[in-house]
Amino acid sequence: MEIEIQSRKGVSIMQPAPQDLMKQYVQSRHFTGTSEIMQAMKEMFRDVIQAAMEVEMDEELGRERCQRSQEPEGQPRNYRNGYSKKTVKTQLGEIDIKIPRDRNGSFEPQIISKYDRNADGMEEKILSLYACGMSQRDISEQIKELYNVEISPELISKISEKIMP
Repeated sequence: MEIEIQSRKGVSIMQPAPQDLMKQYVQSRHFTGTSEIMQAMKEMFRDVIQAAMEVEMDEELGRERCQRSQEPEGQPRNYRNGYSKKTVKTQLGEIDIKIPRDRNGSFEPQIISKYDRNADGMEEKILSLYACGMSQRDISEQIKELYNVEISPELISKISEKIMP
């Protein structure tokens, strides 16, 4: 089964459905025990969180990484300014994530807020969004329920693009 995804350049491309991606991943890893599977899930969750925060930063700045600013001369510009590290407690255990920063210090991530150190239960929702092949509307409703934040379908599309290359 394949799903259609809009690429960054506006071209529709066919990608394997999330279930197919998961099957390919499991076959490539040759797991020998449940602890290895849990570790892999922990790594996947961390990667999903990182990708989502990168998309949030792209939205904040109005451009992707390594793109030039479109603001006219004399207008205040904001740029990426590295990362800050944070350890977050989840049901899968502690994960280390890198929170993107901007020069103006105005970036406030929505997925895991600046001062939040506990993300229990969040990974179930995020991983299930992609594993179940949900529509953008369903994903938007889940994120609104989880974070109480309105997220546009475009942002959801960009997040899923980062996760499923």
